[in-house]
Amino acid sequence: MTETHLESLLEDVGLEQYYRTKLSLSEILVLNRKTISDDSLEYKSDLPWHFLKKLMMVNVTARSVTYISDCGSNCADKSENTDSDLDDLFESPKTGGKLNPLDIITALFLCSDGFLQQEMALKMSMCQFSVPLLLPNCDTNKCTLMLWAMRDIVKEYRPPSLLESKGFIEDRIVLSELPMISFVRLGECSLSKSEILNKLLTDSKQYHETFVHYNMECGDSPRRISNGLTEITWYLPGGNTNIDIFSQPVAVANLRGDIESFETQYSFLCQTSAAVFVFFDQLDSDCSLLTNQNQKAQIYLVGNYESKRFNKDVLKKVATKLGLTKNNIIIKTKQKNDADFVKDLRETVRDVVETSNMKMTIEQMADIAHELGILVDEDSPECQTAKKNAEAITAQIQDILKYKEDQLPRQGEIWKELTRLEKEEFRFQKVGSKNIEDYKSDLHLKKEELRKKQNSYDMSTAMTRFINAISSQGTERFYFLKWMRMNLDNASRVKLSELREKYKEKCKNSANKEEIKEIDRQISNSSLGTEHFFREMGQIYEASLSLPETDPSRQHLHHLPKLCAELLLDGFPLELVDGDASNIPLRWVSDVLSQLSDLVSPNRKILVVTVLGVQSTGKSTLLNTMFGVQFAVSSGRCTRGAFMLIIKINEDMKKVLNCDFMLIIDTEGLKSPELAQLDNSHEHDNELATLVVGLSDITIVNIAMENSPEMKDILQIVVHAFLRMKEVGKKPKCVFVHQNVSSVSAHEKNSRDRKLLLEQLNEMTQAAARMEKKEENKSFTDVMEYSPDTGNWYIPGLWNGNPPMAPVNAGYSEAVYELKKHIVQLLGNSESSVKDILEFKEWIKSLWTAVKHENFIFSFRNSLVADAYMSLCTEFNKWEWEFKKEMYNWGTNAETRISNFGTVAVKSESSDMREFLTSLKSEASTVLSTWETKLLENLTQYFKQTQGHVYLVEGYKEEFLNNAKSLRKEMERSVFNQLTAAVEIKEGMAEIEKIKKSHRKEIEKAVCALIDECRKKNIQMGKTELENEFRKMWSETLKKLSFSEQKTTNVFTSVSQYLRINLSYKGSHACELLSQKSLQDCGKEPFKYTSEQILHKVAHAMGRVAKFFNIQDHIKAVQKLADSIIDVCTQFVREKVKKKNNYTDTYIQEILHMIDTKLHNNQDVRTDIKFEVSLKQYICGFAAREFQKMHEDFIQENDPYRCLIKNKDKFRDDFIDVFHERDQCQKKAEEFTKQCLKPAVKDYVSRFLGHDVIGEMLTCEQFSNRMSFQYSILLDLLSKDEFMHYLEFIQNYEEYVKEVIEKKIVQRFSTVSKISEFEDRHLQSCIKSINDAINKAKTGKSDDLKTFVEDIHKELGHKLVISQDALGAFMILNNADKEQFAHWLTECVMEMAENLRKKFQTLNFEIKLKRLHVQPQNELFKTLIGCGKQCPFCNVPCNAGGGAHTEHFAALHMPQGLGEYNVDKAQELVTKICTSCVNSELFFCCNATKNEFHSYKLYKKIYPDWKIVPDGSLEASAYWKYVMKKYNSAFAEVFHAKPAKIPNTWNNITKDEAEKGLKVSFHN
Repeated sequence: MTETHLESLLEDVGLEQYYRTKLSLSEILVLNRKTISDDSLEYKSDLPWHFLKKLMMVNVTARSVTYISDCGSNCADKSENTDSDLDDLFESPKTGGKLNPLDIITALFLCSDGFLQQEMALKMSMCQFSVPLLLPNCDTNKCTLMLWAMRDIVKEYRPPSLLESKGFIEDRIVLSELPMISFVRLGECSLSKSEILNKLLTDSKQYHETFVHYNMECGDSPRRISNGLTEITWYLPGGNTNIDIFSQPVAVANLRGDIESFETQYSFLCQTSAAVFVFFDQLDSDCSLLTNQNQKAQIYLVGNYESKRFNKDVLKKVATKLGLTKNNIIIKTKQKNDADFVKDLRETVRDVVETSNMKMTIEQMADIAHELGILVDEDSPECQTAKKNAEAITAQIQDILKYKEDQLPRQGEIWKELTRLEKEEFRFQKVGSKNIEDYKSDLHLKKEELRKKQNSYDMSTAMTRFINAISSQGTERFYFLKWMRMNLDNASRVKLSELREKYKEKCKNSANKEEIKEIDRQISNSSLGTEHFFREMGQIYEASLSLPETDPSRQHLHHLPKLCAELLLDGFPLELVDGDASNIPLRWVSDVLSQLSDLVSPNRKILVVTVLGVQSTGKSTLLNTMFGVQFAVSSGRCTRGAFMLIIKINEDMKKVLNCDFMLIIDTEGLKSPELAQLDNSHEHDNELATLVVGLSDITIVNIAMENSPEMKDILQIVVHAFLRMKEVGKKPKCVFVHQNVSSVSAHEKNSRDRKLLLEQLNEMTQAAARMEKKEENKSFTDVMEYSPDTGNWYIPGLWNGNPPMAPVNAGYSEAVYELKKHIVQLLGNSESSVKDILEFKEWIKSLWTAVKHENFIFSFRNSLVADAYMSLCTEFNKWEWEFKKEMYNWGTNAETRISNFGTVAVKSESSDMREFLTSLKSEASTVLSTWETKLLENLTQYFKQTQGHVYLVEGYKEEFLNNAKSLRKEMERSVFNQLTAAVEIKEGMAEIEKIKKSHRKEIEKAVCALIDECRKKNIQMGKTELENEFRKMWSETLKKLSFSEQKTTNVFTSVSQYLRINLSYKGSHACELLSQKSLQDCGKEPFKYTSEQILHKVAHAMGRVAKFFNIQDHIKAVQKLADSIIDVCTQFVREKVKKKNNYTDTYIQEILHMIDTKLHNNQDVRTDIKFEVSLKQYICGFAAREFQKMHEDFIQENDPYRCLIKNKDKFRDDFIDVFHERDQCQKKAEEFTKQCLKPAVKDYVSRFLGHDVIGEMLTCEQFSNRMSFQYSILLDLLSKDEFMHYLEFIQNYEEYVKEVIEKKIVQRFSTVSKISEFEDRHLQSCIKSINDAINKAKTGKSDDLKTFVEDIHKELGHKLVISQDALGAFMILNNADKEQFAHWLTECVMEMAENLRKKFQTLNFEIKLKRLHVQPQNELFKTLIGCGKQCPFCNVPCNAGGGAHTEHFAALHMPQGLGEYNVDKAQELVTKICTSCVNSELFFCCNATKNEFHSYKLYKKIYPDWKIVPDGSLEASAYWKYVMKKYNSAFAEVFHAKPAKIPNTWNNITKDEAEKGLKVSFHN
C-alpha cells in the first residue's frame, strides 16, 4: 500500500501513533525531563514536542523548528575554502531536511484531541500567532471548521465608542460579531501574501510575525500537508488613535495554497467574509472560479505589476466581468515600495471594515460549513450531548443572584453561618459570662440545625443535572465541564463588567467605604462558575453526613467524592478554600483526597508548590506559563479562595523528585490594603497564607511592584505564616518573584532593593515574633532557608508592547522557564520527607483546625507530628534503656569485683580498697562517656534521616540532646553511689571477716590435734565416742577464743549529722527548726501538712471573706507533693533493706539528694522552710529507723560466734570422716556445689533477671513511650468503666500507675516460657563459666585441693560472688582427691543446674518479682511517669518525652471538675476544659496568681512551663466528658459538691465515641 503524504510526514515527526489515538492535554502536562532540559533538537521527531513545550509556556519562539541535522553542509570545516565551496554559495540550499512550521502545526492539530486543540489555539492566540480556522486533511481532502478549538479564546478591546469612559469589551472570540477579511491566492504569486499581512496588521515599531511566511525560519520549506489550511487572526483596537491601525475590531483569514486546488475553502470564505482579497500574478480571462461562487463578500484583486506573467489586458477583462471598480484593484508597481503598497492595502481594508454590514460570528459560520460539506469539530456526539446538558442548566440563568439562591441554596448564608459557628467554637469571642461548655454545646446544636436546614432542601434541578452529567464516562464529562465553564463565564461577564465600572468609580472616592463594600459583596455574589456547583456538591455531601448511615439519601450521595477525585486526577482543579465563606469543607475535601488515594497506587507521594500574592498580580498566569495548567479563573472572577490541581510526573523525573505527583495550589489573590479594612479580609488572608504555606514544599511569593504598600502587606502575612510553620517543625522553601522588571541587569541593579527587602523581612519577622510570642526569631533567615541572591527572581512584563495586539514577551516566557527549572531543582534537593496523599489530607485537616483559632494564636495538632514525636520518643526510650542496661550490667559486675576484692578471685593492681574504688570510678566514666557519645550520635543520625517526617520534630532536637546529657549525669551519680556503697559495706565487713578467718584456723588446728590424739590411743572408737571427744574439744576451744560483742552503729546519729549539713545551707532558721524535734520521734505518724502561717496571711490579705478554697487547694497541692516525695524515698529504703546489706552513709546522702531534686523540680508549688525541714525530718526519721534495724540484723547475721556455731555439725562430720580416712570427694563436691556455687548462681540470675523483664516490657507498644502508655491506661479504664478506678486514677495517679505496671508485668509473664527463657539463658551462662573454670583448674600443676578450689574461684571472680564463710568452712579438714573431686564436682554442677531449672519453673512469678535485685516495675515507672508534672488546671499528667524537657504538655485534658479547680461559686462541679479556656475571655484565680484573677489566655505568664493547645471542638476531651456525665453524682459526692450541670451535647456521647475521641487525642 502506498504511503500517503500525511502518513509520511507523521512518520517523519514521530506522531503516527497519535493519528488514531489522539494526544491529550494531560499527556502534554506531565512533568518529564524534557520539560526542564535544554537539549538541542537532534531529530525531526523532537520538533512537535519542542513546539508544544514552547507553546505551553507561551513562548513566541515556538515556531522556530530547526534541528541539528538541518546544518548539513553548512557546518563543514570552516578553514577549507575550495572553488566548489564558493560555487555552493550561488546555489539554492536544499530544504528537503527542513520542515515547514505550518506542517508541524497542522500535524499536531490533526493528532490532538479537542481539549489539547483548544489549549493550543488559546496559547497561539496569546502569542499573536494565527490560529487554524479550517484544518485540512490532505488524505481525505476534507477540512474541519475549528470552532471548538477557538471556543476558549477570550479577547478584550476598546472600540471608539468606549474611548471616553475608558471601558472595554471582553468577549469570547467565537461569539463576537466581527467583519472578516480573507486573503487568498490564485495561481502562482510573486508577492508573499503572509508577509504582507503581517505588515498590514502591525506597524514597523511593533512588528510581529502573526502568519508564517517564506522569509521566516523554515518558512521556505515546501508545505507537505498544510496547503488548504485557513488561518485566522484578529486585529483589536486598544483605544489609542495614534497606535491603532484599525479603529474597529476585524478578523483576518488567510488561505494557504491556490484557490483552484481548494475551492471549498474559497467558497466558505466568500460566504463568510466582508471582503476577499485575491493575490495573483496571472489571471485567466475566463476566471470562472471568481464568478461561480455564491459570493456575499466583495472581491478585491491584488496583483504585482513587476511580475513577468502579469497581463494588464486580462485584468481589465476580468474586472469588467466581475463588475469591479478601480477601488477594488490594488497593484504593486515599481514606484510603490512595500511600505506604500501596505499603506494602500490598509486603507482599502479600513474602508471595508468601516462600511461593511457583513458581520458574522464564527459560531454562525458553522451553518455555512455544513452546507459546503465542511466538517465542524463540535459535531462529535460527546460534545453535542455535553453542550445540550450544559445549556439545560445555564439557559435558566436570568438573575445570577436569584439563580444561586434557588439552585445552589446550601452555600450562601447557611454555609457562611456554619463557618462563623465553626470558628466561634475555637475562638469564643461571644461567650460572655456563659458557661463555656454549655456555650460550646449550644454552638454545636446550632450547627446541627443548619445542617438539618441544608438537608431539608430537595436536590435542585440544576444540581441533579450537573451530577448526572459529570457522572458520564469518557470525554463527555470533560466537554460538559468546559461548556459549563464557558457558558457561566459568558453569563457572569456582562454583570461583572457593569459592577467593575461602578467599583472603579467608587474607589476614586475613598469616603464611600460602605458603598465599596456593598459593590464588593455584589461582585462576589454575581460570580458564577463551575466551582459554585462543586461547592454545592460538597455541601450536599457534608450535610448528608449528619444523617444516619442507613438513610437512603446519605447512601445515594456516597459516590460524590470519588467523582470529584477522578476529575482531580484528570487535571481539573478542586476548590480547597472557599474564599466567599473563608472556610474549607473539611469532610468533603478529606473524602475526595481519600478517594484519590484509592484511585492511584498506595503511598503515592506528592510535592506541593503554592503561589501567593496580591490580587491581579499575574499569579495564575505565572502558574499557567510555568506548568501549562488552567485554573478556573477568568477576568472579573473574585473568589478569594484556593484551588489545587494535580500534575503527573513522568517515570524519568520520579527518581529525581522522589514523588509521583506535583500538587499546585493557586490562591485567588490576597486583598489590597484599601480593602483590608472593609471586612474580615485581612483575617481571611492570614488564614489562607498560613494554610497554603503550611501545605507547600515551595511557596512562590509573587510581588508585582517593588516596595508598594501591597508588597509590604503580603510580606507581613507571609512572614507570620512562615513563623508558624517553623513552630511545627516545617521549614518550607520560599522564592520571591518580582514581576514587571525588564532590565537585563535587573538582578545586579536590584541588589540594593534586595537588601531593602531583607531588612523589611527582618523587621516584619521581629514584629511577627513579638505577636506570636516567639522573640528568639530575630531575622527572616531564622524562620526559613532564604538567600537574597538565589531567593529572588526577576521576571519582565508579560506583554511585548501594548495589548490587545501585543504578543507575550519572549523574555517573560524564558524567565518563567528558568524559574520552573529552579523550582524543580529545589524540590529535588528538598530534605524534608515527601508526603503521600493521605498524609497531605491530615496536614490540611490539622492546619485548618489550627488556623481556625483566633488570629495569631496559632495552635497546631497533627497526626504526622504526633506520630513523628512518638517515634522519636520510642527510639530515644530504646537508646536510653540500652544505655541504662549497659550501666546496670557494668555496675553489677563491678559490685561482684568489689565483693571478691581481697580474695584470690580478684586480680587487682591495688591492695588498697579506696584506690580500687578510684580506678573503678575512672573505668565507669569511660564507659559512661562512650555510651553518652553513642546516644548523642544516634540522635544526630536520627534527625538526618528523611523518612518518618523527622523534620517535623526538629524543634525537639535540643531537648532530647539535653535529655541524653542529663541521663549521663543521672547514671554517673547512680553508678558512683552504687560503687561507694559496695566499698563501704565491704570495708565494714573486713574486720569481721578477719575474726572469722582466725576462728576457723583455731578450730581447724584443734580438730587436727584431736585426730592425732585419738589415733594415738590405739583403741577402736565408734561414732558416739568420736562425737563426745569432738564436743569436749569444741567447748574448750570456744572458751579460749575471745568473742567480743560486735558494736552496732547508731544510724540515727549519722543520719542526723547529714541532715544538719544538708540544711545548714538554708540558714539559721532551718537549723533552729531542726533542733526543735528529735529525729527518733520523726516519721512515726503519717505526714500531714497544715500551714497556719499561710492560712493567716491569706485570711489577713482578703479580709473576712477569706478564699477558703484557694487555701485548701494550696494545702492539697503541698500535701500531694509531700506524698509523692515520701513515696519515692520509701521505695528507695525498701529496696536497700531487701538486699540485707549493711548500712552505708551513701544511702542517706542519696535520699536527701532525691528530696532536694523533687523540691527543685516542683517550685510551682509554693512551700516554706518549715515544710522542707519537717518533710526531711519525717523521711530521715523513717529511713533511719529502717536502716538501724537492717544494720543490726546484718551484724547479727555476720556475728563470728553465730557463724562458728552454724558450721559446728559440718566440722564434726568432717572430723569423723578424716579420722576414718573415708573418701570425701563426692561429699565435698556436693557440699561445694550446695554451699558455695548454688547461692552464687541464684544471686547472679536474680541480679540480671530484672533487666530482662524491663527489656521485654519495653518491646510492648504500650510501654514504648509515655504517650502510648497513657493511652493504654485510659483505654483500660474505659474497658472496665468503673467509678472507683477512674477516681483512683484521678486522685492517686502515681500509685495507680505503679499498680497497673506491676499487673501488666505479671500478665506478660504469666506463662512460664518467657521468664524461663531468660532464667535458662543466665543459668547456662553460669554453668558454662563453672565448667570452664573446673577444666582450667584441672590443668593446674598443684595437686592440692585448696589450690584447685582457689583456681576455680579465681576464674569465676568476675561473675559470681562466692560466700567467704561457706568457702572458708569448706576448706577445713579437706582431704579429697583433686581428680576425683573434679569429676564429682562436674556431676554435681549438672545436677544443680537441673534442680535450679525445676525450682525456677515451679516458683510463682510474683514471688520471683519481689526477690529481684532490680525491681522492673519501679524502673518502668521512672521511665513512663516522666517528669511527673500534672496540668495546673485539671491535673492530667504531662506526656512530654525525655526527662529534661522544658515544656510540659498533655494529649488529653479533662473537665476541671475532676481535677484541681473542681467547684464554682454555687458549689457545683465545673465542666470547663483547659483547652477551651485558654482560648476564651475567661479568668482563673489560684494560689499561683496570689489569689488575683488572671486571664486564661495569658496562662503562660503564671505557668510558663506548660503548653496547653487550644481546642474548642466538641470532640475535644470526649473521653472525660463521657466519664463526667456518667459519674457526675458519684464525683460530686466524693468532692463534697453539687453535681455539675452537664451540657446537652455531652449526654449524647457514647462509650464508643469516648474511645474514638481518646484515639484521636493520642494518635490524632
